[in-house]
Amino acid sequence: MKERTILHVDLNNFYASVAQLYNPELRDKAFVISGNPETRHGVVLAKNEAAKKAGIVTGESLAEAKRKIKNLYALPTDFAKYAYKSAQVKNICSEYTPLTESFGLDECWLDVTDSERLFGSGEKIAEEIRQRVKTETGLTVSIGVSFNKIFSKLGSDMKKPDAITVIREKDFRTKVWPLPVNALLFVGKSIEKKFNSVGIHTIGDLANTSRETLYALSGKSAIKLYEYANGIDDDPVNPFAKEKPPESISNGITAPKDLENFSEAKSLIYSLSDVVSFRLRKHRMIANGVSIGICDNKLVTFSRQERLFSPTVDSGIIAETAFGMLKKSFNFSYGKKIRGITVGTYALQSQDDYVQDCFFNAVKEKNIKIDDKIGSLREKYGFGIVKRAIQINPGFSCNPRETEKDDED
Repeated sequence: MKERTILHVDLNNFYASVAQLYNPELRDKAFVISGNPETRHGVVLAKNEAAKKAGIVTGESLAEAKRKIKNLYALPTDFAKYAYKSAQVKNICSEYTPLTESFGLDECWLDVTDSERLFGSGEKIAEEIRQRVKTETGLTVSIGVSFNKIFSKLGSDMKKPDAITVIREKDFRTKVWPLPVNALLFVGKSIEKKFNSVGIHTIGDLANTSRETLYALSGKSAIKLYEYANGIDDDPVNPFAKEKPPESISNGITAPKDLENFSEAKSLIYSLSDVVSFRLRKHRMIANGVSIGICDNKLVTFSRQERLFSPTVDSGIIAETAFGMLKKSFNFSYGKKIRGITVGTYALQSQDDYVQDCFFNAVKEKNIKIDDKIGSLREKYGFGIVKRAIQINPGFSCNPRETEKDDED
């Protein structure tokens, strides 16, 4: 059987690199991508090389980062730009093979085994992709070329930025085994600590430890990692068309200020429901149930869910159902306030599979058509282009590209 040729394409410092493309004046300055401190999300999400050299780390507060660099620039997240640049790169990759599997916005695997007859070796294909990404998008990638997914991912991590690393079946032991065990995909801090406790510090150590010892240490997961370390990985590259549809979709936000009454809560619930409805349509799904999660000003949380009489994508029905559950379950008396809300939908099914009365009820069908038109406008001009009257000047934004917190399982 012919040895597979798998590429792993990893966009270098993706979020900061995209930000720099759109803000070229920051090329030689330290900057971070962060949440908005005014909405209680002032956390560093990504940083450029200059900020990294100053000791700024992902996850620390923006205030802590600014103590390290007085004139630090902080840029907001912009999911639309990230998604656009990601799609550009993945479109380039898909020209070489239909077997392209996403691994987040900034990474993907390609199975080019059968493409080599058209485009040349895996290394040649990788070099073409590397050059084209740089020329056509302004970004850089590191690419691993190997005979399985695990080692191609490892290869893309070995040399950065803007580089290609080849790991062949005949020489992987000399290249891979000396690396620290945590360089292997799926070796997290917890399992690494267990490995270290029995003298496993490198991938080679793991590859040469008995299965019995590993099973006693961490069960089947340790055995799987042992196989990876020995180059045993037949996991196929799954194309986009095989991605699993979501089982639930939700959107949540921590409000900029604690909500003090049902009127404020209702405005927020409608904003969140609009996002959920928008994303249901994007996935061509329809919901059979609605859920709501609440965090109050004492950080006490609770959730409720309710099955719908008939499935829906209507943002109004989602909002009214969620608001009804809130009114039944929450009391603003005795100083209680709401700090955050999550609105969700569950028990999803494909719109294509559903043909029942709610789609032929004149009022509901009219609302669905209106929401579809609004969704098209938002796709083209941005989510904030259309708002309900209840959402005008609420003091917060529920743009899905800024506040998305979903359960697309």
